[in-house]
Amino acid sequence: MMANLFDQFMSPTYLGIPLIVLALGLPWILWPSPSSRWLNNRLITLQSWFLNRFTQQLLLPINTGGHKWALILASLMAFLLSMNLLGLLPYTFTPTTQLSLNMGLAVPFWLATVIIGMRNQPTAALGHLLPEGTPTPLIPVLIVIETISLFIRPLALGVRLTANLTAGHLLIQLIATAAFTLMTTMTTVALLTTSVLFLLTLLEVAVAMIQAYVFVLLLSL
Repeated sequence: MMANLFDQFMSPTYLGIPLIVLALGLPWILWPSPSSRWLNNRLITLQSWFLNRFTQQLLLPINTGGHKWALILASLMAFLLSMNLLGLLPYTFTPTTQLSLNMGLAVPFWLATVIIGMRNQPTAALGHLLPEGTPTPLIPVLIVIETISLFIRPLALGVRLTANLTAGHLLIQLIATAAFTLMTTMTTVALLTTSVLFLLTLLEVAVAMIQAYVFVLLLSL
């Protein structure tokens, strides 16, 4: 039994080498590469259908000029989804529970959207800082508030992903420890706890998928 519940979020090392690099590179190995054949197998067909449906749903509220972001946003979604789901397997490490990694993903993408918006449509980009119809005395206050909210957005993206995954892993660890402890003394309660653990695991699978989608969706908006 681990001495600290948060030890599961520490990057494992082997011969002094952090294995987070392996955890970051493994998702790309698991995604099969599309082939040039006219008829693909079921796995590649399902993968292509999923990516196409996700890309269509993501780019629905975006104009035609923003469709050039489809490749990088779909790749980010596949990357986050793979890491979130792989982290639910036993004896694995979830890189997206690290705030540093999530901020490293959120800040560059957020900054890219802000810079491109300022370059291509500076009037519209600055117009978001002041809602239409604002009373004159409130204009300076609202500009300051909207500017602060703009700079807080990447922090909110990173913290949201980290907090949701960390909380789920901690709950799974706590309930699994309770079920293991009660197995010898209170078997019925341990079985009920195990059933709760199974339902929580299903919930965490849904959370892992939803959080990856929400991260990319908020970046695109």
